[in-house]
Amino acid sequence: MSLDVNTLFVVTIYVEAILGLLLLFAWAQNTAIHAVCWWGFAHLIRAASVMLFGMYGTVPDLITIDLANALLFTAFAVTWTGARVFDGRPVEPVYLVTGAVVWLLVCRLPVLSDAINTRALVASGIITTYTWLTAYEFWRGRSEQLGSRWPAIFMLFAHGALYLLRTPLVAMLPWSPSDASMYGSVWLTVLSFEALLFTISVAFILLAMAKERTELRHRTAAMVDPLTGIANRRAFLQEAEELTKRHLAKPRPTAVLLIDLDNFKSINDRFGHALGDRVLEVFTEAARQSFRVSDLIGRLGGEEFAAIMYGVSCDEAVATAERLRERFAQAAQEVDGRPVCATVSIGVVVCQEAALDVPEHLAQADQALYFAKENGRNRVEVASLEAFVARGSEDARTSVGAAGLATKSAA
Repeated sequence: MSLDVNTLFVVTIYVEAILGLLLLFAWAQNTAIHAVCWWGFAHLIRAASVMLFGMYGTVPDLITIDLANALLFTAFAVTWTGARVFDGRPVEPVYLVTGAVVWLLVCRLPVLSDAINTRALVASGIITTYTWLTAYEFWRGRSEQLGSRWPAIFMLFAHGALYLLRTPLVAMLPWSPSDASMYGSVWLTVLSFEALLFTISVAFILLAMAKERTELRHRTAAMVDPLTGIANRRAFLQEAEELTKRHLAKPRPTAVLLIDLDNFKSINDRFGHALGDRVLEVFTEAARQSFRVSDLIGRLGGEEFAAIMYGVSCDEAVATAERLRERFAQAAQEVDGRPVCATVSIGVVVCQEAALDVPEHLAQADQALYFAKENGRNRVEVASLEAFVARGSEDARTSVGAAGLATKSAA
């Protein structure tokens, strides 16, 4: 079987149909990513358009050229719409059919009825526009860490640029509706073969993007607290291990903070758990505004949070803790119209040693936090690391507040 345009038409029909069904099957396995469904139907529509192209010369041009191209443009528009849906953007029904409508109007214009070159140029421009729009949609969502997004952008842009080669091709090879020799063109064979390779490659890249997003969401769900959007206990401790390695390679003063909302149970009892959740969200926002981007923040459970600040002095850590305490107290005076007046207590310990033992320092910060609670809440307490280490007995641990803590009382 020779590799000519007729052969490629047949192969392309089968390939497009199989890819469309494959994508629809993948979507049926995970219906959460609706874009895969759009991309599957795009391939099926493209298969139908190629099938009509293959009937050229045996049925009227209205079907093999006008309708076939309209379906082809719609397929590219559906692919673009799938890219929008993939990144959470709305469907644009008008633009979904704009290419097909423009093409059918052009075909009906008497002045262009026999202008084959001009019509081919319009067709190339429509396909290139939709292809580049698809690449642009993926580029707009580049903040999401999907490695397969970049090959998709490159391939879509390159395919759109290559498709513009139809313009000089039309100029060099003027086609006539009665001239079937167009199917023997070497250049058309090359372009058709490239289109076949592109449709196979981009289908698998799009499928890889959907799979990668699913895996990313599963990892995120396992590592991110769903209410506050910050690291959960598991993620916090894992990232703390990485920070420990960084601290060991380049020792710098590191502060560990343990944070607990005051009287949180009474807030839930008085206002309900829904408002209690809102208080936790208010605190998280205050924490994001108070800590640096490089600081590690996590929710250990319930109303208890922790933070690690690498490369800060004790004064800087206390200043950050005080800023958080004051900002949250102000923001939580009234939540959703209810007089909550929530406050927070914070225990701080600063590691000056070469080795950072996060669980040990959390225990020390917990003693400082306990001391803050005992002294009236809504305050920041700093634990003395040396005093804590020097005490080996349980009795000494319970008395660390009196002998080993420097009190930073709230104003």
